[in-house]
Amino acid sequence: MRMKTKKRGPGRPRDAELAERRREEILGVATGVFAAAGYRQADVQVVADRLGVGKGTVYRYFPSKEALFFGAVDAGIRALAERVDAAAEGLDDPVEQMKCVILTYLGFFDENPDLVELLIIERAEFRDREQATYFVYRERNFERRAAFVKQGIERGIIRDVPPERIINVVGDCLYGTIFTNHFSTRKIPFKRQADDIIDILMNGVFTAGRVR
Repeated sequence: MRMKTKKRGPGRPRDAELAERRREEILGVATGVFAAAGYRQADVQVVADRLGVGKGTVYRYFPSKEALFFGAVDAGIRALAERVDAAAEGLDDPVEQMKCVILTYLGFFDENPDLVELLIIERAEFRDREQATYFVYRERNFERRAAFVKQGIERGIIRDVPPERIINVVGDCLYGTIFTNHFSTRKIPFKRQADDIIDILMNGVFTAGRVR
């Protein structure tokens, strides 16, 4: 008599929270490995060894070294965006919001210098990409930033100039600052640096009426 094969029931649902935590752990370690070794010299095995797992575990989450690298870059920029948004949330005064954004932005990169290395590596190794990860996020948040600038213009707090000019100038200033800090030997506390940027950006360089 032929025995009936018992159908296997559905497997245990994957613990999404645990999986996400493991993914973040992998990305955290990978960030340090890529920043120290560069993209080409970085070894996924090193990432696995530092985590105390098999190499296959890393590849289960990220199918290639390239996917792991871009996962690390994306996680870093996403964390920056979330930190800045959380800090500025609830601030209705455009002046206070801009101060908060600048301070938070510089503080984040002061805590996460490896992310600057990843931005440099991305540009060096993947020049054919249509747009770098950093600028993908920057454009994604543009409309929200522009809406806030427009509110400031309507309230007479911000000069009546195209919002994109303001957003681009402030954004470019901050973006350049993180690379200057990374490559320069000068060590200026980020809080003092934020105060300097805020003062020059908001109050200008020349006395009133000197610029035409």
